[in-house]
Amino acid sequence: MVEAVQDAGVVVTGAGGGIGAALARRFAAGGARVVVNDLDADRARAVADEIGGIAVPGDAAATVTEAREALGGTVDVYCANAGVGSAGSEAADAAVWALAWDVNVMAHVRAAHELIPDWLERGSGRFVSTVSAAGLLTMIGAAPYSVTKHGAYAFAEWLSLTYRHRGIKVHAICPQGVRTDMLAATGSAGDLVLQPTAIEPQDVADALFKGIEEDRFLILPHPEVAEYYRARAVEPDRWLHGMNRLQRQWEEATAR
Repeated sequence: MVEAVQDAGVVVTGAGGGIGAALARRFAAGGARVVVNDLDADRARAVADEIGGIAVPGDAAATVTEAREALGGTVDVYCANAGVGSAGSEAADAAVWALAWDVNVMAHVRAAHELIPDWLERGSGRFVSTVSAAGLLTMIGAAPYSVTKHGAYAFAEWLSLTYRHRGIKVHAICPQGVRTDMLAATGSAGDLVLQPTAIEPQDVADALFKGIEEDRFLILPHPEVAEYYRARAVEPDRWLHGMNRLQRQWEEATAR
C-alpha cells in the first residue's frame, strides 16, 4: 500500500471508463477518497458507486471547485486523465484541432491554475497527467492527438521542474496501446501500431502506483518506450525513417 495515497483526497477526470476508471479503483483500493469525474454522468456515478467514491460529472475543466468541496476543502491528488484521441492531418478541421488543444492541454493548465496556489501554501500536492507514448514519440494518422499530447507532456515536465522543491509531485503517464474505447477508435492505425502490445487499464494504474512509490516523474507502462525515446533523441533521422516505414505500411493496408 502506498502511504501517500491513504486518506488522500483524489480527483480523477475522464474516470467513467478505461484508464480513468482503473485509476479511480486503484486509488480507492489504496484508501483514498475519490472524486470520479466524467462527461457521462451515468458512467461517473456507476464507477463512484462501485468504489464508494463521489461522482462529480461534467466538464473536467470545471471540476476542481466542486471536487474540492466534495472532499471537504482539499484536493491532494489530481489526475488529469480526460482526453480526446483526435485523428487527422494538418488538414483536419480547425474545430478538431481546437478541441484536442482544449481537452488534452488547456484542461491541465486550468486545473493546475486552480490547484497550485493551495498546494504551494500547504507545501504538498500531486498532479498526475495521463499523456501517452505519443507525447514522447508520435502516432501515425493522428496529428492533433500527437501534437497536443506533446504539449501535455511539456506542461507536466514544466510543472515538475518548477515546483518540485516546493513539495509538489508530478507524474506523466505515457503508455502505448491500452485496451480502451479510445484504442478501439484508432482504427487501422491502432491495429498496426498499438494493438500488438496493448495492455489493460489496470496495468497502467499499477505502473503509476509503482512510480509513486519510487518518486518517479515519467511513468512507462510499456518499458520499451524508453528505448524508442532514447533512439528518437540520439538518432532522429533513423527513428523517423522507421516511423515512416510504419506510415507506408499503413497507407498500403488502407489502400487495399
